[in-house]
Amino acid sequence: MIGDKLKTILPALLLTLLGFAVAYQFVDPAPPSELTFSAGSKQGAYYAHALAYRDYLKQRGITVNILESAGSLENVERLKSAGADVAFVQSGIADPEDVELMSLGSMYYEPLWVFVRANSPFKSLNALKGASVAVGAEGSGTRVLSLQLLKENGVDASNSSLLPESGSDAIASLLTGRVDAVFLVASARAETVYQLNRNAKVRLLDFDRADAYTRRIPTLSALTLPQGALDLGRDEPRQDMQLLAATATLMVNANLHPALQDLLMQAAAHVHGGRSLFSTAGEFPTALYTALPLSKEAERYYKSGPSFLQRYLPFWAATLVDRLKVMLLPFIALLIPLFKVMPPLYRWRVRSRIYRWYEELSRIDEALADGFDQTLLDELDRIETDIRQVHVPLSYADELYNLRMHLSLIRDSAEKERNEYE
Repeated sequence: MIGDKLKTILPALLLTLLGFAVAYQFVDPAPPSELTFSAGSKQGAYYAHALAYRDYLKQRGITVNILESAGSLENVERLKSAGADVAFVQSGIADPEDVELMSLGSMYYEPLWVFVRANSPFKSLNALKGASVAVGAEGSGTRVLSLQLLKENGVDASNSSLLPESGSDAIASLLTGRVDAVFLVASARAETVYQLNRNAKVRLLDFDRADAYTRRIPTLSALTLPQGALDLGRDEPRQDMQLLAATATLMVNANLHPALQDLLMQAAAHVHGGRSLFSTAGEFPTALYTALPLSKEAERYYKSGPSFLQRYLPFWAATLVDRLKVMLLPFIALLIPLFKVMPPLYRWRVRSRIYRWYEELSRIDEALADGFDQTLLDELDRIETDIRQVHVPLSYADELYNLRMHLSLIRDSAEKERNEYE
């Protein structure tokens, strides 16, 4: 009967819902629908890549707010103060002891270009002692890397003029002779790099000791710029050149929601997974070259790729299922005993309509042993009328007819007692 089943199932459903309500208190909060990305200047590579991330995440329902910055140092400070959720930071800049920061890995090489005047005698960085060098603006990753490399070669502010110039200002100073060398961290496609490599007044410094630098500074890589790679028609450069490169690392505030970290890893593979002048397709993103510990989500991504749910479900659905999985255990813990209890409970409910009459029949049967009483026949008539109103599923019909048969037997006994009495 539908009513019996409903009355049996309804308490089980209410108990299950109560279990869900209790378990829901332990479910992780939903990921925010927007995040803040601290990039560099609008003319730089960091900002251009941040725009690519914004477009990718927008398709997944996440709004990205992009902030300009002076460079890697400011990006680190924003992450630490929670002024930004994610940022590009040049490798070797952030302190590995900063517990507020986590790395999602390295995204691409950032080559270091050191240009000197064509007629200068400088062949290596240790020759720049006493020279005037543009080492990058305050707060930039270029400046941090430049000062680190110069210090390794015994060049510092006490014996050389280290100027906080970068970009077009530094290039103008080099071309006019106001500085002897310029440090630039930029893509090979950057206009400044392209123009300087074509300018006969300057030349690119060859890092012939590149391997030694990478042994001493693990966040650096040695790259080879092949002959003609910048301009085959002009054969620029005219010989293979050894360069040093940092990497652009994608860093997040340690409190950023894990689901958004997963999504950022997928965006990173989409934006940085292609080939470039210095990398093959699929080489980036990578867990290498970053001094900071990887987040758990990044570690899992590098081992096995996107999660199963995010491979086959939209982001919102994948995150919802992932959050609710904590409820799976109490759900199973409730369903197993409920599935065991509900069938016997249903049988008991149906049979109780039949068995409840046996108590009265037994009482009447015992009373007949003391002699006939018309009230006993009247009670049997009442019971028979009530029993005819009882409805049970067909599978229990035999038990209902057994009840009627027993009622008939007691009635026959009562009739017999009445005949003897009369």
